Amino acid sequence: MSELDRYHRQILLPRIGEEGQRRLLASHALVVGCGALGTVLADALARAGVGTLTIVDRDTVELTNLQRQVLFDESDVRETIPKATAAGAKLRRINSAITVHAHVDDFNHRNAERYAQGADVLLDGLDNFETRYLLNDLAVRDGIPYVYGGAVATGGMSMVILPHPDRRASPEPRSRVRWTAEQSTPCLRCIFPDAPPAGSMATCDTAGVLGPAVLTIAAHQATQAIKLLTGNVDALDRSLYSIDVWENTTRRLDVSGARDAGTCPCCVSGRFEFLAGEASSATTSLCGRNAVQITPASGEASPLDLASIATKLSAHGTFTHNGYLLHGRFSDVQGDSGPVELTLFPDGRAIIKGTTEPERARTIYAKYVGS
Repeated sequence: MSELDRYHRQILLPRIGEEGQRRLLASHALVVGCGALGTVLADALARAGVGTLTIVDRDTVELTNLQRQVLFDESDVRETIPKATAAGAKLRRINSAITVHAHVDDFNHRNAERYAQGADVLLDGLDNFETRYLLNDLAVRDGIPYVYGGAVATGGMSMVILPHPDRRASPEPRSRVRWTAEQSTPCLRCIFPDAPPAGSMATCDTAGVLGPAVLTIAAHQATQAIKLLTGNVDALDRSLYSIDVWENTTRRLDVSGARDAGTCPCCVSGRFEFLAGEASSATTSLCGRNAVQITPASGEASPLDLASIATKLSAHGTFTHNGYLLHGRFSDVQGDSGPVELTLFPDGRAIIKGTTEPERARTIYAKYVGS
């Protein structure tokens, strides 16, 4: 049996064919965020035969994820498995012929370049603009296509970013995807110069989210990624695409002139503030979790001894560790609607569930984990 046999129905498509399939097998996609959008993206690309997938996600699987996050099941919830770990295992069972690198980590300015090494396309499975701007910086500086996406309630939006060459760090893009200067697009910060103010945007926590809306946006993202990786740049959707599956509305906004104003801090002025860490925060509110993530100032420290910490915390609640993380609930620390929960990773990163206040989360971290 040929390595191409499993992709026979895809190879029949005239714009893909055997050559396009071989391009996919030689390609590398980075999926940042493995929640609702990210699981659908990773699943679609693995089945399409993208040869190398790198997945980065900081979180663990929860019961409320199963309504829309397609690579997880109830056993992942019971065992408190990290999303990247669970997704990686499932994807390897779906397609054992590809390589899947799964990283349980917070994608940030300290590790972004490392995780993007060799990537031909950057795919957005995120829920916050800070990390999206980091991906955008990386795309513009290194010449890597970036497929933005976001979904909440019953709709969402997506856009392909092909960075202009004049702010690229080297003459040739790091991606194997090639496009002309005329095919270049505005970057994300041309469209959204600044992140929306806190509390001004609906989130899955405040507005809910319909699973099919996520599937629709992720399908649009995955399709554009396949076009890029098979060399069909001319077939890209070059608009800012948005859809509301409940209201039955679809819009395509022409954003081709958004860079012309010459005010973009990233692709015009060449300021990569998020990649440099100048605009990064040490705390991040997590969508739908009533939780705050704490990221240590330094990412170079030795891994934490989770077993020892679990023993120390046993006087304050019930805590377990499984080699990937420590997880438990305090009996003597109350949050907004019950006991506070702590998830602690070997790199010192923690998720404090039960509060949305960064200051309170930092206090809990300092008291029970240390600095």
